[in-house]
Amino acid sequence: MKFIPPEVPEMFHNQPVLYNQTRNILLAQRVVIADSFFTRLRGLMLRPSLPPGEALWLRPCNSIHTLFMRFPIDVVFLEENNRVIKIIHNLQPWQISPLVRGGSSVLELAAGTLKNRASPGDQFYIGPAPR
Repeated sequence: MKFIPPEVPEMFHNQPVLYNQTRNILLAQRVVIADSFFTRLRGLMLRPSLPPGEALWLRPCNSIHTLFMRFPIDVVFLEENNRVIKIIHNLQPWQISPLVRGGSSVLELAAGTLKNRASPGDQFYIGPAPR
């Protein structure tokens, strides 16, 4: 049975959400997609913060940096099928992640979002809120 989790406000029902299917947890009510050279390059640079409940999905991508960022983030590296390969918790500004072999995309979330809520091997769903 598909449903819209009650945590997703109605105004976001047509926007992508991030859901950990393995743990049955909604991780982000809004996913912003960065899939061009310029949107991936810009990423979260110079933003004052990343609001809780929001994620940036960079694709294709298998390594990121936090240069010119003002806040730490949680980072998830995903395989092509959205299975979690690697998680970096609380990556501080002015850091560069390792190149993650097999990674096809990266999710960036507010620091602390993933604590005890995701692990390598978990299956993520990124798309419209299920109905």
